[in-house]
Amino acid sequence: MGLFTKRVKRLGTDRFRITLPTHEAELLRTLLPQLRGLLTTGLSENDPSLNRLFPTAYANDPELDAGYQALVRDELLEKRFASLDVIETLLAEADGGEVSGEELSAWMRAINDLRLVLGTRLDVGEDDDPSDIDPEDPEAQAWAIYHYLAMLVSVIVDALTEEL
Repeated sequence: MGLFTKRVKRLGTDRFRITLPTHEAELLRTLLPQLRGLLTTGLSENDPSLNRLFPTAYANDPELDAGYQALVRDELLEKRFASLDVIETLLAEADGGEVSGEELSAWMRAINDLRLVLGTRLDVGEDDDPSDIDPEDPEAQAWAIYHYLAMLVSVIVDALTEEL
């Protein structure tokens, strides 16, 4: 990951610095409201790209699954909106700056949610290799964003677990 790891650095106990290049911060500023909109409207429209964010608990029992979804969906949605709030606030102030471990965890959750939705839309599989992306493919940009989000999640996880 090389220079990519410098985007998130542990400063000490429960303090981290996020340093994103301007174009990456702008990309996130563009994607996060799109995810918020999808969470707001997509659930009522049963958008399949949200399946990874609200997985089926009882695939063979729709009635039991509906009960499960009724119990957890609002809480999951609330937590997702809270994570989006944290990252959007910090991105509005600068390109991240200094954050607590809790705030960095919110970054990780929101970015991973973006990755999961995009991965579902791209039908990402276990064997997909970023070096196999054809630059002429109409979805090449979406694939590049997907892999960027995956790398950013990985760097955040590394920073959060560095002292474990």
